[in-house]
Amino acid sequence: MVKHSTAARRIEKDSPRGVALLRDPMLNKGTAFSDHERDTLGLRGLLPAHVLSMEAQAKRVMTNLRQLPNNLEKYVALNALHDRNEALFFRVVCDNIDEIQPHIYTPTVGHIFQRPRGLFISANDRGHIPELFDNWPYTAKLIVVTDGERILGLGDLGANGMGIPVGKLSLYTACAGIHPKLCLPVMLDVGTNNEALLNDPYYVGLRQKRLSGTAYYNFVEEFITAARAAFPGVLIQFEDFANHSAFNLLQTYHDKIPTFNDDIQGTASVALAGLFSALRVTGGRLSDQKILFLGAGEAATGIADLVVSAMMAEGTKDVDARLRVWLTDSRGLVVKERTDLNEPKRRYAHAHVPASDFLTSIRMLKPTAIIGVAAVGGMFTLEVLRTMAELNQRPIVFALSNPTSRSECSAEDAYRYTDGRALFACGSPYDPVALDGKTFVPRQGNNSYIFPGVGLGVIASGARLVTDEMFMVAARTLAQLVSEDDIQQGSLYPALSRIKDVSAHIAAAVAAVAYKRRLTANQTPKDLLGHIQSKMYEPRY
Repeated sequence: MVKHSTAARRIEKDSPRGVALLRDPMLNKGTAFSDHERDTLGLRGLLPAHVLSMEAQAKRVMTNLRQLPNNLEKYVALNALHDRNEALFFRVVCDNIDEIQPHIYTPTVGHIFQRPRGLFISANDRGHIPELFDNWPYTAKLIVVTDGERILGLGDLGANGMGIPVGKLSLYTACAGIHPKLCLPVMLDVGTNNEALLNDPYYVGLRQKRLSGTAYYNFVEEFITAARAAFPGVLIQFEDFANHSAFNLLQTYHDKIPTFNDDIQGTASVALAGLFSALRVTGGRLSDQKILFLGAGEAATGIADLVVSAMMAEGTKDVDARLRVWLTDSRGLVVKERTDLNEPKRRYAHAHVPASDFLTSIRMLKPTAIIGVAAVGGMFTLEVLRTMAELNQRPIVFALSNPTSRSECSAEDAYRYTDGRALFACGSPYDPVALDGKTFVPRQGNNSYIFPGVGLGVIASGARLVTDEMFMVAARTLAQLVSEDDIQQGSLYPALSRIKDVSAHIAAAVAAVAYKRRLTANQTPKDLLGHIQSKMYEPRY
């Protein structure tokens, strides 16, 4: 494992000293500095006398955190810790991933601006973006970038959306051991169409309407060109872009640079993994399933595309695979005769009698699986769930929208209204459900099972592209890591406490694709998994 800076390295002559050292989150250890370090580094008197171990510091952080009254205050406290002691922050996250993850990566992150982190690149910087990258002190291997237009649950946050890439990169480090120095969050501030922000005297971003059309795409191109010049081979992940730009950007750069969109491809991979796990119970092939989506946006079409690719890998023809996948949107079933469909929806617009609501679509199509990604709470009603149970011995029910208020149904409803027969996955955390003497343990189909491992595999292998095949093998690997005990208790995903091991295996599978398809100039290591694990950062003093 790659450790944090050692004490010996900290005491080099060119290291910061005194107050400057305590204000450097990459080097600060707070009360864990030893007596020798305090004398050598000019810290004597700047810290209270007692020396605490990292373990004791982490316990104190968690004790204080659990006493805070709400998630917003917990987010602020964790963000403050991140700003003053990065190693301790990641130690706390790694050791308490189930509890901490919702606080560092939820819609809450859009509300608060504290210490600036990452690069803010605005439309006013056009023509000078390379100079901004010169101001970044580290060599980035991974960039997560947003334009803040479609922050989940909050909409257009403009420059306030910076918390999203910051939170995402924290999960790359906590879940896959990518060193924080290699991670660069970027906010592309192209303005905002949110009138409340434009009229807010304290808003931190550009006070103008969003760039659009050619001006917008030229700005993104300038950013990508400058990023790749500053950091050759850097992996760029697009995050929380609006549908219209997300699909266009993915289509434009997918075959040119190492890049992916987690809202489209990461969501697809984790959902496909859940389907593979469910098939361990129901039997049969993926190609035998009929899947109906509640939703027809980035997540739905991304999952649908990967499911079709997986069916084709089983030998099914493209046209036949698409006929196994159906979408519904706010106007009902997506069918061929509709004239209001964009290109991603048209791929799944089949010749069929229209249906104006989701329940009618279920009764007409008789799906084996329903997947909710519309972020409209409560749409998997009692009637929907009972109908699925009537049609299937083991209905597959994925309520993947989050937060909880937008979930299609609760875990308890999914099990209760199907007499405990549902194979259930959720996008929001739910407690175990006791029903008829059995306890079901639902697990989130959370993208953090997928994107950290994919990113690690791409970086470790030096892959020059991120392919659909990589997300396919990531899904299969994740499903294979679900134990029989997990399946018996209704869990379609492994425990999140195993996430670093899961990410290492996914990274190895992704890297294997890069080597097999000659997407890297590097030589295949003899022990690929061991090579991956040797690259993983472990937060220690």
